[in-house]
Amino acid sequence: MQIKVNSRYLKHSTSAVSPQAIYRTRALLLIGAFFVVTLAAAAVGYRFGAAGAGQQPEEMARHWQSELERQREELSRLRQKAQDNVNAMSRRLGQMQAQIIRLEALGQRLVKMARLDSGEFDFEHLPAQGGPTSAAGQSAIEPPDFMEELERLSRQLEDRSSQLEVLESVLMNRSLQEEVLPAGRPVVQGWLSSRYGMRTDPFSGRRDFHAGVDFAGKEGSPVVATAAGVVTWAGNRSGYGRLVELNHGNGYLTRYGHNRKILVKVGEAVKKGQVIAEMGSTGRSTGPHVHFEVLRNGRAVNPARYIRAAN
Repeated sequence: MQIKVNSRYLKHSTSAVSPQAIYRTRALLLIGAFFVVTLAAAAVGYRFGAAGAGQQPEEMARHWQSELERQREELSRLRQKAQDNVNAMSRRLGQMQAQIIRLEALGQRLVKMARLDSGEFDFEHLPAQGGPTSAAGQSAIEPPDFMEELERLSRQLEDRSSQLEVLESVLMNRSLQEEVLPAGRPVVQGWLSSRYGMRTDPFSGRRDFHAGVDFAGKEGSPVVATAAGVVTWAGNRSGYGRLVELNHGNGYLTRYGHNRKILVKVGEAVKKGQVIAEMGSTGRSTGPHVHFEVLRNGRAVNPARYIRAAN
């Protein structure tokens, strides 16, 4: 069966629909399509979200709990390490403080014993310092109080150690000088029987120069070194009988003559006050005594000043 359409009627029908109506229809269709797509995407996302919601939160909670425990352990370890360091530094600080107290007490005692100027060797205060500050110093970060205290104590220890080294050197030099400088009598017991200088010779009766002093005493009594030195002669010498000669350095020599017996050997180091011989009357002598000479740079000097130096 064939249907015939009246073209005049169709033309009239299509022309009756306005452009605005067509646009509205299209807009409604687009809006509807957008809502349909959005709802479909939301439904899909909901399904996947619901599927994952039953598994991921528990796994993530376990992961974060494990990570939190690990960080807590690390923090505890760091705290313990820091505390150990602080404890060690505190112990070191205490040791340094105790050392400074001992050094200061020793320094003050040495200054007093040596009768030194307390202003020159002051063990109670830090040495005076000063000077302009630099720009770098002004912009430097201030250290913590604990580190400042350690630095201050370190500088104080350095200063005290330097002062003690100087003081030790002074006392050592003084002690060495006292040891090697002839001082005192060459006998433990005895009396001065002849002085230094011009005298009447006991053998010739003429005026003659006596280059030393004589100490008379009991034969066999000890003869002692008036200073530390090295034996450069131990034997007979014309006029001296059995002679001991000591070299004390700094140009000083001492001689001990007329001994009955010599108790040291050439090259031997002797100490101040050491017994080096026994009193006798060997050589050109009228009786038991010790002829004592002091020579400075090869020339005989009056021993009296050195004998009095020990008093």
